Amino acid sequence: MLRSIYIQMCFQPDYHLDVKTAKKAILDGFRKTDESVLQESAAGGWQDGATAVCVWILGKTVFVANVGDAKAVVARSSPAEGLKNGSDEACHLKAIVLTREHKAIYAQERARIQKAGGNVSSNGRLQGRLEVSRAFGDRHFKKVGVVATPDIHSFDLTEREHFIILGCDGLWGVIGPSDAVAFVQKLLKEGLPVSTISRRLVKEAVRERRCKDNCTVIIIMFRHK
Repeated sequence: MLRSIYIQMCFQPDYHLDVKTAKKAILDGFRKTDESVLQESAAGGWQDGATAVCVWILGKTVFVANVGDAKAVVARSSPAEGLKNGSDEACHLKAIVLTREHKAIYAQERARIQKAGGNVSSNGRLQGRLEVSRAFGDRHFKKVGVVATPDIHSFDLTEREHFIILGCDGLWGVIGPSDAVAFVQKLLKEGLPVSTISRRLVKEAVRERRCKDNCTVIIIMFRHK
């Protein structure tokens, strides 16, 4: 089955919204997106679905939401370093995974699927076919536990956060979070623009590490004053 991915980012530095209201809006957005995908798939006679990882930056608060196995990873320096000498490249950056994968093989997801009447086969796939347990679309799997309810995480943006890497499972299947952060940091030190670094990261995954899956990458840089 062809899997696609929605990756989006919203940046509104002067926008103020309380965390509870923002999370409700995100949940509503995911629900409406799923409804739209299901309607289009029914009308078009196709059955595919899509995973998603999304980031919103509202003022000094970062919201991350995901369904499926797409991930967001933030590069964060230690409290003692912060912005060392004002340089992103001078700090030792730690890779922090901001999302939780939704796969049928995981105990919490498996229990939810079984409660909905679905089953997880010995190969870890829902009904023996679908690896992820949450996604937009996949209309034939909705009745056996596939939902589009995201996990939502939020945190305050500080000088310790340097960049976020958003990627689908094709990237993370061949490159670990720490390797990806180190790869991006090295190219930043060489002075390459972020758009070029994103392409280089995809090239590394596909050509050098033989990724055979979808491979989509977005890098969000934080420019602290």
